[in-house]
Amino acid sequence: MANYAVVKNGVVENMVIWDGVTEFSVADSELIEATDNARIGGTYDGTFHFEEPPRPEPTAEEAAKQDRVASVKSKLEALGLTTEEVQDAFGI
Repeated sequence: MANYAVVKNGVVENMVIWDGVTEFSVADSELIEATDNARIGGTYDGTFHFEEPPRPEPTAEEAAKQDRVASVKSKLEALGLTTEEVQDAFGI
């Protein structure tokens, strides 16, 4: 059993586990044994290519929450708790 990429028009549309022997096909696609670079959304032109998409900027609400969490964390650390204690207690 190995990982195979389902490639249609040069784009990896899915990944499957297949023995490479049993009859199996996906309409209008190629099954190509995957390498470490094979990812859904990546491309294939004889080799697999994938670039992580850029992370979107946080929304105003997400940024405000991050600021509140950082404030709570720094206040607890100022009281003498270690970073590990804060993380264990609150998961932040």
